Amino acid sequence: MTTNALPLLEPGSVAACCPPLSERPLTAEEAERTAVMFKALGDPVRLRLFSLVASHEGGEACVCDISDVGVSQPTVSHHLKKLREAGLLSSERRGTWVYYKVEPSVLAAMGRLLTRAATA
Repeated sequence: MTTNALPLLEPGSVAACCPPLSERPLTAEEAERTAVMFKALGDPVRLRLFSLVASHEGGEACVCDISDVGVSQPTVSHHLKKLREAGLLSSERRGTWVYYKVEPSVLAAMGRLLTRAATA
C-alpha cells in the first residue's frame, strides 16, 4: 500500500493563506482552508494525536507508538487519516509501519494565524 499526501492543503501553501486574524479579515477562501484545519483539531482525540506526533522525539511518530489515547487502534487510524486530509500531518510507510509527521510550516502558520499582528 502506498501512502500519498492529499492535496487539500499543500504544506508550503499554509503559511501564505493565513495572515494573523488581527491583521485583516480573512477572505472566503482563506477562511475555508483555515476552518478545515481547526475543524480537524476540534475533536479532543485528534487534538491529542496531533500533540502526540508534534511533541514526539524526532518530530515524527510511528503508528505503533500511538496507542494509549483512550480509543481503539482502528479509531486512532481514522483520526490520523482526518488529520492527514486536513493537511496537518504527513505520513510515510516504512516497511509495515506508517510514520506521521507535523510539517513545521503548518505549526508556524497556525502560530502566526493566532498571533496578534505587530503595530507600528
